[in-house]
Amino acid sequence: MELTKKKFKAHPWHGVSIGSESPKKVTAYIEIIPTDVVKYEIDKDSGYLRIDRPQKYSNYCPSLYGFIPQTYCGKRVGLNCSEKTGRVISFGDRDPIDICVLTEKAIQHGDILVKAVPIGGFRLIDKDEADDKIIAVLDQDGVYGHFRDIEECPKSLIDSLRHYFLTYKEIPGEASGKIEIAETYGAQVAQEVIKLAQLDYEETFNIE
Repeated sequence: MELTKKKFKAHPWHGVSIGSESPKKVTAYIEIIPTDVVKYEIDKDSGYLRIDRPQKYSNYCPSLYGFIPQTYCGKRVGLNCSEKTGRVISFGDRDPIDICVLTEKAIQHGDILVKAVPIGGFRLIDKDEADDKIIAVLDQDGVYGHFRDIEECPKSLIDSLRHYFLTYKEIPGEASGKIEIAETYGAQVAQEVIKLAQLDYEETFNIE
C-alpha cells in the first residue's frame, strides 16, 4: 500500500498532512507567487493547478498564496465569523482555508509545499460567507521567520495584503460582489480559526 501511494502524486488538499504541530506550525500548499500574472487555483477533483483567471490589473499578491491542506471553511468557521462580527454568517466559502506566507526568498513557482508559522489573519467576508485569510511566515525565513504575531509585521506589508484581497476579484466592465475585511487578528485567533477549519474538514469528509 505504501509503495502504491508513492507511485502517484498526493492530492494537495486531501492527501497532504496539515502537519503534526498544527495549528502553531502548518503545511501550506502554494498556488501562486508574487510574480504570477494569472491567478492559479487548485482543481478540486484532480488536484492539479488550473488557471482561474488572468490578473486584469497590475494587482499582484505580495506574498506566497495558497491553502492549508485538510481544512475546510464550513459551518464552524462561518459561525465563528458571525459571533465575532455580529453579522449573520452561517457558513464559510466551502474551500480549504487560505494562507499567505511571507518570505524574503524569491520563490520561482507555485505547486509546492512549505512549512509556515501562522502569525495572524484577516476576517474576510465575501458575499456573506466567511473567507478567512491566514497570514504566516515561512519557517526559519531569514527576515520574517522570527515573527510570531502580526503586530511585528511592517504596516505597509499588511496594507498591501489588505488592498490585494479587497480588489483581487474585480474584473473590468463587470460588477463585483462586496468583499470586506471585518477584522485583522493576531496569532492566537489565527490558530483558533485553523482548528475550526480542521474540525469542519473532519466532519465534511467523515474523518474519524
